[in-house]
Formats: sequence, C-alpha cells, structure tokens
Amino acid sequence: MFHDESVPPTPRRRPSLTAVAAVAVLGVGLTGCGGDGGGLVGAGAGKGGDAVPSSAAPSAPASPSPSPSRTGPSPSPSKKSAASPSKAPSGPLSGRTVVIDPGHNPDNRLHTAEINRQVDIGTTHKECDTTGTATNSGYAEASFTLDVSRRLRTLLRAQGATVVLTHDGDRPYGPCVDERARIGNRAKADAVVSVHADGSAAGNRGFHVILPASVRGGGADTSKITGPSRDLGTRIAGLFVRATGSSPSNYIGGGTGLDTRGDLGGLNLSTVPKVFIECGNMRDPKDAALLTSAGWRQKAAQGIADGISSYLNG
Repeated sequence: MFHDESVPPTPRRRPSLTAVAAVAVLGVGLTGCGGDGGGLVGAGAGKGGDAVPSSAAPSAPASPSPSPSRTGPSPSPSKKSAASPSKAPSGPLSGRTVVIDPGHNPDNRLHTAEINRQVDIGTTHKECDTTGTATNSGYAEASFTLDVSRRLRTLLRAQGATVVLTHDGDRPYGPCVDERARIGNRAKADAVVSVHADGSAAGNRGFHVILPASVRGGGADTSKITGPSRDLGTRIAGLFVRATGSSPSNYIGGGTGLDTRGDLGGLNLSTVPKVFIECGNMRDPKDAALLTSAGWRQKAAQGIADGISSYLNG
C-alpha cells in the first residue's frame, strides 16, 4: 500500500532470507530478536507505512470483486462489530487472540477530509489513514487487504484462535492508525498483523515484513515489543516464502524480506507484538498478476497464518 508516513532510511544489507526461511520452516525459536519495518516513498518507490495521502491515490479504482456493503456511520461500540472477538472451535491456538488489521478502507477515497486529519503517533503527527494503492487495472489495495484478512481469519479460527479484525468493511472510512493500534492493545493480542500491498515502481518485486523500530517518545514506547515482533515477522517471512513461492523484496530489506521502521503509527503505538506485511508490489505487472489471483491470495493467507501459528506455538 502507499504507506506514505515518511521516507525510511536507506535499506541496509542484511543476511540472506535463506537462513531466515530455514529457521522459520524448521520451527526454531527466535524469541528475543528485535524488529521493525516499512516501504519507500517518492518517485518509483513504495509505501511501507500506514497509508498514502488521498491526493496520491487513483480516483475511484474499480475492484474485480464487489466491495462489501457499507452504509451509515461506524457501528456503535456497544454493538458487535469487526473489533468484537469471533468464537472459534478448540484447537492448537485455543486461548490465543490474534488481531488482523486490513490496511486502508475501500471508501477512504470518499472521506478525504476525515482521513487527512492529523493524529498523534507518539513521536509526531500523521494522517488518520490513507487510501492505499491499486494495480494499473484498478484493483484497490483496500479490497486486497480485506480479502486476504478474511481468509486469514478463517484459517486462524479453524485452529482455535480468537480473531479480531480492526475493520471488516463495516465503517465508512478508517479506522485511524492510532485506533488500529488501540484495538490490538485493548484485545491484549498475542499477535497483530497488518496486511498490505506495496505501490512501488515496475520491476520492484516481492514481499517484505515491516517490524517496529525501537521508539520511545510521547505515547510511543516499543521497547517491550521489538524482540517478540521480530520473532513474529521472521517466522511470517520464512513461511510466506514456502506457502506462496514468492521471493523477498528486491528493493527493500537487502534480500531478507525484513525491514525496520520507526515512523508508522500502527507500530509505534502498539503495546503488543505487531508487524506489517507488504505482500507484493501492485504496480509491477508480474506481482499484480499474483495479487489479483484468488488462488494466490489464499496462499498468502496460509503463509501468514503459518507464521503466526509458528510464533504462538513457540
């Protein structure tokens, strides 16, 4: 997605993801490592953040699949909504809570004033939310993230996890990035994953997982979650490779599939282990062909679910 929260530092070379994937696939514990992540901004670059400014996004992109019906204001907190836990059968993840954060919202483009409102992310202020990106054919990132998130919810529920979505196409816009973080915090989630797709230049391909940097200031303090989040993100990266056959990003993360950022509100304000995943580049024709495939989206959901399960099962 266009995570236009700010330009991250120049990507640093890291060890090959081969070792990362091997560790994750073999289920070796990585608890205690640190983590953070994001994408690039600007000409020919990606997003890697909480979203893109509405002015940079395509107008009214058409999605190949129908958008969920959304009418009226946001549901009252007293009513059951996407942020309400879903019941699950008994399974290996029973007693665990996972929050899934579908990036952006299909109707953000209709609420530019609301999403451009500045919110406090601890160290600075940023837009409430952004519209996200889209493929050249008009398939919106917000439609992609909802689809993958719903598939992921089904897979995790089947393993017994209690699953909370930050939204389920049931809000006119948002939620804002600070509220997305609060939903995970209030749920006391064992793991939170924010689902996205990047909007970089053609030729830039592959996925990357964004990990929280060590940030402390204002209401932000990631000191307790950087290690667990890196563990979570490393496992997702390795198992995403296995499930999808996709390669780590060739333009962010030095071939590791991991990137660390300290400018994303959704990570800065989290008090529970959380990562973002950019599943591919919507502006590259080859990646776009994958992202628009329902079959591949199921594989993407499976890879993320496998990584979460590996992390929660230790």
